[in-house]
Amino acid sequence: MKRFLVLGGLGLSAFCAMYALATVTGRWQPQAPLGMRWIPGGEFTMGTDTELGWADEKPAHRVRVAGFFIDETDVTNAQFRQFVEATGYVTTAEKPVDVEEILRQSAPGTPPPPKEKLVPGSLVFTPTQGPVGLRDFSQWWKWTPGANWRQPEGPGSSIEGRDDHPVVQVSWFDAVAYAKWAGKRLPTEAEWEFAARGGLENKPYVWGDDKPTDTNIHANIWQGEFPYKNTALDGYERTSPVKAFPPNGYGLYDMSGNVWQWCSDWYQADLYRERAGRGLIVDPTGPEKSFDPRQPYSPLRAQKGGSFLCNDNYCTRYRPSARHGCTPDTGMSHMGFRCASTPEKGKKSKL
Repeated sequence: MKRFLVLGGLGLSAFCAMYALATVTGRWQPQAPLGMRWIPGGEFTMGTDTELGWADEKPAHRVRVAGFFIDETDVTNAQFRQFVEATGYVTTAEKPVDVEEILRQSAPGTPPPPKEKLVPGSLVFTPTQGPVGLRDFSQWWKWTPGANWRQPEGPGSSIEGRDDHPVVQVSWFDAVAYAKWAGKRLPTEAEWEFAARGGLENKPYVWGDDKPTDTNIHANIWQGEFPYKNTALDGYERTSPVKAFPPNGYGLYDMSGNVWQWCSDWYQADLYRERAGRGLIVDPTGPEKSFDPRQPYSPLRAQKGGSFLCNDNYCTRYRPSARHGCTPDTGMSHMGFRCASTPEKGKKSKL
């Protein structure tokens, strides 16, 4: 039987059926379900041509998306616990490693990992002892047996007291399972970026032009020297509560920093170059398959938003145009998600 997240005594399906027409700045819009925001849709510039942008963010191009709902925060530990308790769901990180899947994602001739590595676990960020070169991320990402959403930093860690932090160590498959249970879905890359911009056009940050610094703090990102010294001037060494920083123009929290967020699309590194010259792109749902020359054997799903590990010395990917690809069976201690949903047919907003 399909289960729906119960909020405030009413099922989410009931909320989605209860549309009330209201006039806001001259537009009719449906009533948003509890914990979600209505994003009216429209045209925007996706990607960037600025020097801040990475190659996969270029060129900038025009996109139109239809109206949709999106969670005002990342899914929290408390919300994910409710899902697990209701369904008995077991996350990817809590299952033994599938050696055949690892070999499918590896270059031909790659030997299988040792048996002691084929145990449930996940990747945990571990600061280095001092300065290191930034090309080899295995220096700070450690495979940790026993790491999962309940123990995000591995055995001995806990989410006690962190109910309002974003759930982490969840794979794309885990995020999709939660979204289906809640009667929702993952947002597309285009929907996510449109929502993240909060009504601002072609700005470098979700709050506008104001460059973040150690004293001008807008989001949970890294302060100090990555990856060995985090001064935590924003108050957090790792994740922060989902409403610890101000929302964007659409009332959405943590669209910059805190945790990377899964999207529904496949990730293709040169997708925007393929779109160049095609004019307005309408409601894109991503490519039919993924490709990244740096990981030619791995299927990748798109992620947006950056995380508490982003800073200008390393990746600067806490910007709305930034994007990233990750294998859908991967969980990490800086990856979470939020959900979206589409208004029922016949009840779309009158724009």
